[in-house]
Amino acid sequence: MAKKPSVKEINERKAAVAKRLEFFSNEEIDVFLSKYGFNEAGINEELEEQSREEYGVNKITKEKKDSVFKRLYEAFVNPFTSILFVLALVSLVTDIILVAAHERNWVTFIIIMVMVAFSGLLRFVQETRSNQAAEKLSQMVETTTGVYREGTLSEIPLDEVVVGDIVRITAGDIIPADVRIIKSKDLFVGQSALTGESEPVEKYGDKAKETRYDNIIARENLAFMGSTVVSGSGRAIVVSVGDDTVFGQAAKNISQKPPKTGFEKGINSVSWILIRFMLIMVPIVFFINWITKRSLLDAFLFAISIAVGLTPEMLPMIVTTCLAKGAVRMSKKKTIIKNLNSIQNFGAMDVL
Repeated sequence: MAKKPSVKEINERKAAVAKRLEFFSNEEIDVFLSKYGFNEAGINEELEEQSREEYGVNKITKEKKDSVFKRLYEAFVNPFTSILFVLALVSLVTDIILVAAHERNWVTFIIIMVMVAFSGLLRFVQETRSNQAAEKLSQMVETTTGVYREGTLSEIPLDEVVVGDIVRITAGDIIPADVRIIKSKDLFVGQSALTGESEPVEKYGDKAKETRYDNIIARENLAFMGSTVVSGSGRAIVVSVGDDTVFGQAAKNISQKPPKTGFEKGINSVSWILIRFMLIMVPIVFFINWITKRSLLDAFLFAISIAVGLTPEMLPMIVTTCLAKGAVRMSKKKTIIKNLNSIQNFGAMDVL
């Protein structure tokens, strides 16, 4: 098992990558080709393996896939269903265990558990189906790029591109990695995925003037993974691949645990309101009944019934059903919703 790099090692690697990008941008083509032992005809098999070992593979680290048990846990365990589980447990004790056989009442317990089970299973099934559909789509699509190896142009998958490769870029292509433009002809690149710019940027093969650029992404002789060629054509040399690219570093941050959506915050807020109501109402009702009826058990049972009455047992099922219906409607529009909770944020967008 590979040792996880320390924060210091990660920062040192980022600094080395940024320095290499800047060097390629600031120097003439023959200077950086000579220093790194590359040439415009492309690398050979030996250099390809050396480059892959030294600079890594052209793959972005993805978020670790959740196990079935974790997805089941997340489908069933949340603040609201936790309240229902507690109430179901209390109902089991007070309505079934502590009473005589002929007085047992299973109705409350069964209703609560059916609502929780239906809500959780519906969420789990819908999200599982969506994830499977997304995986099948990703397996069907394989993006390739034109690469010169020892003077011969060939199409290879993006993840086989290495530092030092000479790539051909034409209109409609995806930039396979962070590259330094060598030759260009009316080359315009869309960088909206990185910068949010709606207009394409023209790229040149000239040496950069350091005084003109503060941001590495703004350099006109560099193009970055995740951007697309809008028009024109050119050649470029790969400078960084995989997680070392600007896009890869951003994707690494995104692959961390995402913040709670507005929907999750709303559900948690409702749950805490119910808990506060119960903490106030149940003790008050319990003491009033105890004082007036002089029966501790009767007062306790009545207080529990108040807690059950305060909780809308059907709310999780109704919410999940609505979200699942939204996911199905979106699938008919060729959009896959992998996480049901994201639908509320998705629907709240003004501009995508």
